Amino acid sequence: MTVFAVEYRYASGTESAASRLDEVRPAHRAWLAEQAEAGTVLASGPYEGGASALLIFRAEDRSALDAVLAQDPFAEAGLIESTEATPWKPIIGRLADAVTA
Repeated sequence: MTVFAVEYRYASGTESAASRLDEVRPAHRAWLAEQAEAGTVLASGPYEGGASALLIFRAEDRSALDAVLAQDPFAEAGLIESTEATPWKPIIGRLADAVTA
């Protein structure tokens, strides 16, 4: 199982995009909570300013990760401008403990 650091950059530039993010956010957070319960999401949260976020996922490989990310209500609503996913190996701390447990 691989851990991925995923960065989302949200659609921006218009008032309607911000409004749409606010509208879809409860479904997005409910989906993240389900993924966390399943052990797929280890952590997530927006960067200061709210235009982007960091999400830590666990998946078999990049294609499995992409399949999960496509189910995010933000993605389904076209509210993610870009996604960058990098394999990451936590060594020290609680996330490292969660990965090796």
